[in-house]
Amino acid sequence: MNLLFVCSENRLRSPTGEEVFSKYPGINAIGAGTNSDAETVVSGDLVEWADVILVMEKSHRNKVSKKFKDFLKGKKLICLDIPDNYDRMQPELIRLLESRVARHVRLS
Repeated sequence: MNLLFVCSENRLRSPTGEEVFSKYPGINAIGAGTNSDAETVVSGDLVEWADVILVMEKSHRNKVSKKFKDFLKGKKLICLDIPDNYDRMQPELIRLLESRVARHVRLS
């Protein structure tokens, strides 16, 4: 299963998601950002690649929905409601990601 994690700049939350979930068997994960200066900018190719798109905030969901509407048919677009209050790989962020993603994605 391919998971695309999306935040604003792809520096803290989505790279954490990528790193944590890439370790699960059968899961491929990539992080991207909605801002033009993101480390990896979310693209149509990434949205097409993903089985599930997990955004951190409603604003990210709105941007992805608007910009990639044609690529989203048949895709799950899920808002995790995780604010930009965490450092990369912060234990609290990892716990939040694991619990919220597990509600929507079968991880085992």
